[in-house]
Amino acid sequence: MNKAFTKESDDADDDDPHLPSLPSGGKNYITPQGYARIRAELLDLIDNERPKVVEIVHWAASNGDRSENGDYIYGKKRLREIDRRIRFLTKRVEIMEVTDPAVHHGSDQIFFGATVTYMDDAGVQRTVTILGIDEADSSKGQVTWVSPIARTLLKARTGDVLQLVTPAGLVEIEVISVQYPVPGLN
Repeated sequence: MNKAFTKESDDADDDDPHLPSLPSGGKNYITPQGYARIRAELLDLIDNERPKVVEIVHWAASNGDRSENGDYIYGKKRLREIDRRIRFLTKRVEIMEVTDPAVHHGSDQIFFGATVTYMDDAGVQRTVTILGIDEADSSKGQVTWVSPIARTLLKARTGDVLQLVTPAGLVEIEVISVQYPVPGLN
């Protein structure tokens, strides 16, 4: 039978998104601000978004024929998306380990949460902030603590020269500065 004529099950939409991989035995570190954002999203989905969609689906179902009812069909699809996101966030929150980078304020050694400025051997200066898998945004200069650059930088100090493995080969980088958030200002 041609695949075009087979019906996909509704369960196909319920597969959890692939979780970013953690090192074996590794923790899912996150800053207090990242944890608060994810927890707020989870609670908003549970307390606000899902009940609204359930109400719409209930109303649409009471209108009769569900097979051609756009509100019902879209509502059920949206409900599956919300439930999938709730499951995903719940699993992530369960394995998170909140780590406050402000405890390292004033240190010149690189740990989780540091904002690091480094220069490569071509003289290009870059600044990255090392954050958790669930909160890093590369468009804002944030990298996950399991990324190659973060793994190279972790535990180094200001002035250290390190070897970064890239697809183009080894690149020598020098740590210029290390900064942490000021305690109590988060």
